[in-house]
Amino acid sequence: MVDDLEPKLKNALLKRAGEALLHWPVPAQQPNLLKYRENAVFRILLADGQPAALRLHRAGYHDEAALQSELAWMTALRRGGLAVPASIPTADGRSLVPLAGGARFAAQHADVVSWIDGAPLGQTGTPLAQPPEKQAELFFRIGQAMAIMHDLADAWPQPPGFHRSAWDADGLVGEQPLWGRFWDCPGLSPGESEALATLRNRLRQALDSHASRLDYGLIHADLVRENVFTTNGGVAFIDFDDCGPGYRLFDVATTLLKNRGEPTYPAIERALIAGYRSRRSLSDETLAALPLFLTLRSLTYIGWLAQRPETPNAAGRLSRYLKESLQLADALQIDA
Repeated sequence: MVDDLEPKLKNALLKRAGEALLHWPVPAQQPNLLKYRENAVFRILLADGQPAALRLHRAGYHDEAALQSELAWMTALRRGGLAVPASIPTADGRSLVPLAGGARFAAQHADVVSWIDGAPLGQTGTPLAQPPEKQAELFFRIGQAMAIMHDLADAWPQPPGFHRSAWDADGLVGEQPLWGRFWDCPGLSPGESEALATLRNRLRQALDSHASRLDYGLIHADLVRENVFTTNGGVAFIDFDDCGPGYRLFDVATTLLKNRGEPTYPAIERALIAGYRSRRSLSDETLAALPLFLTLRSLTYIGWLAQRPETPNAAGRLSRYLKESLQLADALQIDA
């Protein structure tokens, strides 16, 4: 949480944000730090008084080509009518600026994107606040918007130099998964590591058996509650930091996974799938692989911890993620 940051780090981040804002035609201001996780995200005001989001990208996570590619896809989606943030150029027309490394921060990039008016669908770990009927309506709309996003991705001619890391078999269960080697996560016992390594091999076999029948293309890859906003006009998607080529069912699984504990989960799943199918094909044969992708998605969170052992309450999170992953694997009838 931002409130838990030590004052020296928070002040350094604010100073870094001020350094970045020198490239944009905005009034003098004190940026408001909203989030410090993968990126540092600030609420700022533009020259016309409208809010926007300044992002300081985590050093070493994505290179310049990948960040430019993310912004290019967001622009294409917005032009196609999807509610996503728009890139706001610098005074000299750039969408992305480099910030030199120094004593406190490594070299990194910054950008500014438009503000999305609305509120997050919810918070991970907290029960959804909406009544059941409203939940069904929202997840139907999320499914529709997800399908439109996939349609727009398929129709979009990617520009030269476009590059994003892939959520393919290697990105999920290869030797170096995108979110880390989940079977090597610090805090696992030797037996737990061995169980996850065995599970990884069996999941790779299961994924390979489905792959030829699965829809594949650009995906958001992180449509969790916090990245889906409810708006007056429906829903909007934010935070494309993990977008890239991948299995479309991975987007579906990501949206569903953290809602499995909701009493209304069966209705949530039905609504999301119905919304998707109202705009894009999703066969029963493809949907049969959903439990596999729920398991794969769950394991990515263990991998995320493997790369960030300093995360607050890492032990508690690891215990929850491990329990969830093995329960999902049991439902697949895969011996973990």
